[in-house]
Amino acid sequence: MEKQKLPNGVASIVLGVFGYLCCCILGAGIIPAGIGFFLANKSQKMYKEDPDAYDNYSQIKTARIVALIALILNVLMIIRVIYVISTVGWDEMIQIYQDAYQQAMEQQGN
Repeated sequence: MEKQKLPNGVASIVLGVFGYLCCCILGAGIIPAGIGFFLANKSQKMYKEDPDAYDNYSQIKTARIVALIALILNVLMIIRVIYVISTVGWDEMIQIYQDAYQQAMEQQGN
C-alpha cells in the first residue's frame, strides 16, 4: 500500500510562520498561529491512529513546533502590551510612538 501525506502540513507551517511574523503587531499573530497549531495537532492525531499509512510526519512535527513558538511569542507580546498600558497609560504610549515616528521622519529627511 502506498503511503499518503498527512493533510494540512504546509498550511500549518505557513500559518505558524505568518503568526510569528505578526507577533509584533500587538500579538495579532496569535490567531494564525493558533489555527496552525490546531491543524498540526489534528494531523498528529491522524498519524498516531495509523502510523504506517502516512509518510510526512516530520513535516507535521516541524509545523507544530513553529506554531507553538509563534503562539508563545504572541502571548508574551500581549503580556508586554498589557504591562506597558497598565504602567504608562494608553495616551502616553501613543504619544511616545508618535514622537518616535516624527523623530524618524525628521532624521530621514536630513
